[in-house]
Amino acid sequence: MTLVRRALAALASATALVLLATTPAVADAGPPPSSMASLGDSITRGFNACGWYTDCTSRSFSTGDYSSVNSHYLRVRALNPNIGGRNHNDARSGAKSADMYGQAGTAVSQGVDYVTMLIGANDACTSSESSMTPVSTFRANIDAALNRLKAGLPNARVLVVSVPDIQRLWYVGKGSSSARSAWSLFGICQSMLANPTSTQQADVDRRNRVRQRVVDFNTQLAQACAAYGPNCDFDDNAVFNYPFALSQVSTWDYFHPNTSGQAVLASVSYANGFGW
Repeated sequence: MTLVRRALAALASATALVLLATTPAVADAGPPPSSMASLGDSITRGFNACGWYTDCTSRSFSTGDYSSVNSHYLRVRALNPNIGGRNHNDARSGAKSADMYGQAGTAVSQGVDYVTMLIGANDACTSSESSMTPVSTFRANIDAALNRLKAGLPNARVLVVSVPDIQRLWYVGKGSSSARSAWSLFGICQSMLANPTSTQQADVDRRNRVRQRVVDFNTQLAQACAAYGPNCDFDDNAVFNYPFALSQVSTWDYFHPNTSGQAVLASVSYANGFGW
């Protein structure tokens, strides 16, 4: 019996070693946070989700309190009521990666337990392909912001959300005359959305290069988050890979998520976050 027990113990130890070697390390999310802040651009501000060219922070996927969106804040509040009223939206419409350092400083001053960051759309969605943010500059900006968070909020959890696939927006909207008109009239994301019905090789190649820039941004976000340590979680491109529909985009500009789009963004990003 002793030999049998020893054999079973050895087998159990070997099995444990195999599991440790083959199972990805998952950081302990810990208890649900008691305060949070969101960093980002107009998407995080809920721009055009409730009114004509205005921020609608109540409908933000991250820190909003609009029930049908069911934001990160509301999902956490259902687990930890202490977070009630401690949801700070530090994002700014029009922000780029260069603005994340300042927003990170605001989050630090608020002493929050949880931070979401969704940034990069405006670094790729510019007036022309040549004016997109270089990948190396983008990474330096993200590193600066994350380093500020880590220094000022060493125990906070940080969720880095992937940049949505803006080529998907072109794909679902190019057949809509209303979308094409809005993109042209307001000069929206011309790096991607200029000449939306063109099948000329130059336009096809341009769209592919802009999409690749978004892919490269997401690669840098993932690497920067990994370098941060276990308190940072990247969504593994869940938002980038989500096949959103035109019905989830504001009909005022055919660019920003509407209320339905914010709800999907909340669901997808939260499900691929810390999982409290």
